[in-house]
Amino acid sequence: MSKTVLLTGASGYIAKHITLQLLEAGYHVRGSVRSLSRAAEVTEAVRPHLSDAKNLDDRLTFAALDLMSDDGWDAAMAGVDVVVHTASPFPITQPKNEDDLIRPAVDGALRALRAAHKGGVTRVILTSSTAAISGSALPAGDTSFDETNWTDPADPDTSAYTRSKTLAEQAAWDFVRETAPDMQLTVINPGFVIGAPLDDKFGTSISVIERIMRAKDPMLPNFGFPTVDVRDVAEMHVSAIENPQTYGQRIMTVDKFMKFVDLAKAIKAAFPDRNIVTRVAPDFVVRFLGLFDPAIKSITPGLGRVDRMDNARALVTLGRGMRQAHKSAVDTAAYLIDNKLV
Repeated sequence: MSKTVLLTGASGYIAKHITLQLLEAGYHVRGSVRSLSRAAEVTEAVRPHLSDAKNLDDRLTFAALDLMSDDGWDAAMAGVDVVVHTASPFPITQPKNEDDLIRPAVDGALRALRAAHKGGVTRVILTSSTAAISGSALPAGDTSFDETNWTDPADPDTSAYTRSKTLAEQAAWDFVRETAPDMQLTVINPGFVIGAPLDDKFGTSISVIERIMRAKDPMLPNFGFPTVDVRDVAEMHVSAIENPQTYGQRIMTVDKFMKFVDLAKAIKAAFPDRNIVTRVAPDFVVRFLGLFDPAIKSITPGLGRVDRMDNARALVTLGRGMRQAHKSAVDTAAYLIDNKLV
């Protein structure tokens, strides 16, 4: 009999890819959405990509859940074997009140874990972020970030999003240690996730590629992220489920660090006829603009920074190399072009 996975935040960009790979691997999926009006969106996003779409309505079902409400969580856990908790806010601009990000992230993670524990579900995969690993400066003497590193949420240079991911992950590990020691928790820490979405209802990370494609900025900031393909992130979640070596582990899922200009140059090389900006703005200009624009201000601590990320654990878990991030950028751009979104 197929195992049932409760996948929270099923309408998200990454979660749709996880849904697809779970179904392909033979799992039944119960996707949580804030409103059941979005259930059809998820179904129709994955349907064209399935090798076998028969009985999809039986294999993919939905529950309405909210990160900030207990309603429905106990019922949603009925018959569930595994919880994959991806739901967490990821805005393109930082909120005026950071609790608007931090509370749903922390409370949502704990709500999912408490409901799983109450329902007797011991296998949980939690989506965190490299933000919880590399959001603070690398300790003196270290040459690269790995899963032993933690962002300091009290660091004044960390953004609200970085704090939200760090505090939510710390709360999850604390819950397992103090309340549910029998729970087999694995945390996936992806970097900046790109790659072709399954439909045109995509989120923040794809909008960065969209902005580059539209040449909205006369110059690009000297800023970047550890980057990864969405298919690798989805596969990491799915492959970890049955892999006991991942129990109690964080797995930093990245290919390599890429600056905005690296993404832009890869896209420009693939689509030379497109007007793609590859000029880099001086750091002092970006800092000056950050005095007036909170979104720009939030990236100024990372200007000029290039982080080395040790992804050895991810490579061992997947048993292969990661998809190349510059090709993922091109795949994303091709999707946007083919679907006339840029």
